[in-house]
Amino acid sequence: MIKINNIQIANNLPFVLIAGPCVIENEEVTITTAKRIMEISNKLEIPFIFKSSFKKANRTSLNSFTGLEFEEAINILKKVKEKFNIPILTDVHTVEDIEKVSPVVDVLQIPAFLCRQTDLLIAAGKSGKIVNIKKGQFLAPEDMKHAAEKVKSTGNTNILLTERGTTFGYHNLVVDMRSLVTMNELGYPVVMDATHSVQMPSSSNVTGGEPKFIEPLAKAAAAVGIAALFLEVHPNPKEALSDAGSQLHIDKLEKLLTKIKDIDKVVKRY
Repeated sequence: MIKINNIQIANNLPFVLIAGPCVIENEEVTITTAKRIMEISNKLEIPFIFKSSFKKANRTSLNSFTGLEFEEAINILKKVKEKFNIPILTDVHTVEDIEKVSPVVDVLQIPAFLCRQTDLLIAAGKSGKIVNIKKGQFLAPEDMKHAAEKVKSTGNTNILLTERGTTFGYHNLVVDMRSLVTMNELGYPVVMDATHSVQMPSSSNVTGGEPKFIEPLAKAAAAVGIAALFLEVHPNPKEALSDAGSQLHIDKLEKLLTKIKDIDKVVKRY
């Protein structure tokens, strides 16, 4: 079990919500989205960790939005943390990123494409922060033990493992729900990323997606059993500056979480 503030994360406990806009676009979108999600999670009594990337280092096109200047982005994350008193998760792409964001964030996320980067994983472990490792689209779930062992070698066992789909052909992903069971057996809390899993990678000059599949994937994962549900949420996904094709509209969040909570309660009861 992993503890963060008053939140407990484990495969046999009620699920935790990890949610927020894909990337920090500006202060208004970030703050208003965090507020809406917090109101919904409080109403439904679901523990909530806010997620947003201070930078998007992996983009399809050279012209794609990669983020604000570092100081502006990290100050917005700091405002969210202080204003709403909620834990913060953000991606890190380099060893240098870890030192810069650690004073503000509670969970360091290793992007899927970087899940084998030894120096990055070890530096994340040494930070003492919770480390969420996203399973690479190219990786078998049982091979995530090697990524986890790199973090664990530093003495840090606060590790989450996230499923986010596996490459299926050139421009599609598929989720093998067996991977949730396999990663659970490795002994770490398992997270289902139901929004990146509906992406259609590099289908043109941007990464597309099929958001209609967010709900069925989230429900299927909850039926298997997960420690946390990861959702990228936006007030207007079509206008989002990153992952516009796969983010969940915030107006659909409460209804979805209500269903997931019901499923989760039944599964955890047994």
